[in-house]
Amino acid sequence: MITGALRETGRLFALAAEVSRAVFRRPFQFREFTEQFWFVASVTILPAALVSIPFGAVIALQVGSLTQQLGAQSFTGGASILAVVQQASPLIVALLIAGAGGSAICADLGSRTIREELDAMEVMGVSPVQRLVVPRVLAAMGVAVLLNGLVSVVGILGGYFFNVVMQGGTPGAYLSSFSALAQLPDLYVSELKALVFGFIAGIVAAYRGLNPRGGPKGVGDAVNQSVVITFLLLFFVNMVMTAVYLQIVPPKGG
Repeated sequence: MITGALRETGRLFALAAEVSRAVFRRPFQFREFTEQFWFVASVTILPAALVSIPFGAVIALQVGSLTQQLGAQSFTGGASILAVVQQASPLIVALLIAGAGGSAICADLGSRTIREELDAMEVMGVSPVQRLVVPRVLAAMGVAVLLNGLVSVVGILGGYFFNVVMQGGTPGAYLSSFSALAQLPDLYVSELKALVFGFIAGIVAAYRGLNPRGGPKGVGDAVNQSVVITFLLLFFVNMVMTAVYLQIVPPKGG
């Protein structure tokens, strides 16, 4: 069992390395990239916006409650916005990219694999990785980066509304505390997380789609496995990136 897990991990990293090399190989499948970008964006934009509102509201309400107990209500805005930008927004984007876009990518590649389309492409001298996988992975990464900005804005607006309206906060204090605590690298690490999470979601979905087992039922199982594996990897990578960021970038005013 351990040997099998290590073998699968090695193959996953090998696919990631092959995709990274194939990105710079010509010809680039621009049409396929455009179609996949539009598809992933169309299935994730609305759910991301809808999910980010309650996320921002819950964070604002929880942080507001804690700051009231500590007598630091003036820092509610800064703390809640930083939580949304640094943690909630990249994770929301990653989960939706993996759950909506990644599952579709896995199902598409899996169905092509069991119909032996990819074997036929290899016989004709066409690389399935360069032709099919690279555009899908790049589309997932591009949508994740752009969607991260949307989710951050919507989440911040939701938190602002609930803090000001429901908890009696003042708009000025909400915004001034953010400028006092936040710094530009907070936005950089948020976008970097979204980019990395999009890459992971695309690679895992492509890997499971290229290696289904047992016909059509195997494709369904591969889709479920890709989503679960991506979720586990995302939370682990997020923990590592957050720990490294907090060690490298000192807090503002610290």
